[in-house]
Amino acid sequence: MKNRPAAAPPLIDIVQPIYLDFNTTTPLAPSVQEAMQPFWSEHYLLPGQEHQGSRAIAEGLERAREGVAEMVGCDAFELVFTDGGTEANNLAVLGLAADVPAGHMLISELEHDSVWGAALSLERGGWEIESVPCQDDGVVATEAVCQRLRQNTRLVCLQAANPVLGTLQPVREVADACHAQGVLVHCDATQMFGKLPVDIATLRADTLSVSGHKYYGPKGAGALYVRRGLTVHPVRFGESREMGVRPGAENVPGLIGLGAASQLAARCATEASDRLAELTDRFVFRVRDMIQPSVEVACETAARLPNTVTLLLGTEARQVQRAAGQLIVSTARSAAPADQMTRCLAAIGKSPSQIGGAIRVSLGWTTSQEQVDRAADLLAEAWDQLVESRR
Repeated sequence: MKNRPAAAPPLIDIVQPIYLDFNTTTPLAPSVQEAMQPFWSEHYLLPGQEHQGSRAIAEGLERAREGVAEMVGCDAFELVFTDGGTEANNLAVLGLAADVPAGHMLISELEHDSVWGAALSLERGGWEIESVPCQDDGVVATEAVCQRLRQNTRLVCLQAANPVLGTLQPVREVADACHAQGVLVHCDATQMFGKLPVDIATLRADTLSVSGHKYYGPKGAGALYVRRGLTVHPVRFGESREMGVRPGAENVPGLIGLGAASQLAARCATEASDRLAELTDRFVFRVRDMIQPSVEVACETAARLPNTVTLLLGTEARQVQRAAGQLIVSTARSAAPADQMTRCLAAIGKSPSQIGGAIRVSLGWTTSQEQVDRAADLLAEAWDQLVESRR
């Protein structure tokens, strides 16, 4: 362990927790909360009612749809509002499969449980679901997908970015290869927005999932992009809404907030990306400077989200997290069934002991340099305490 300089007085209130788990959820942006406020009580009608106030709400929802379309880079009519990324993923997988003969489906082993769960439910109807492994660097190679394509392959599911490893996936290359053989591609892009500038023209997926609470919007609000001319069938039934694809009363305040957050993300993504990358690099440098032997960064050589780093500490991560006290990060769950963090680290060949020593840190727009420095200090101090206690 290196000698450390005397710590400067912290510039933040160290009694307050330091939140570094933005890939799990983000706080609601003040401007988004302000946009939503009138729709909780003042504008309480539904858009389909025969009332002047109802027409105003319908117009508000269409402006929200246009806000999401601006971020995604599509036309507003190509978006179906959902209650979040999980429903959007379910709707894409099950809705695309509903009106075609059972066939073969490829899914990256890094995909979210909502993608895997929907796909595996199709096995009972005769579908064959095949996993596509990733490389040791946490990236699913385009060649690995192409080698597994068959004449009866109907759909390939590949996320844009992995929330645990931060790795960016070759969606554009996979989509081009799949489209050349008439195969559709669904992309879970929920982790990309607000962190990197991205649009559908770059990714070229046929369907794409959006989740508002991943980029400073409300929970319970999301969207599914559906390429024009493509049919997605409903998987829930009731009064027809959202172009006949999704039934049920609209979450008006949530969707208004989704639109406001999307406009914010579209404006801020480039600046946010640069700042988040600087803070992440600073955090890693500081941790490595204080913890010896140096910690490993998972998938360090791969292109990754600018805000995400998973550290392999070489000691029990949950104990480090408890010792750090004020630091809110993500660790793997040891009990079965395996959680997403465990699955993703196992997919890149990490052993159970390495997985048990992994901490995922994900920064956000509100993260300050002072918080990053204090978080690194807390992590190193906790690591030292555990090492010393075992001597």
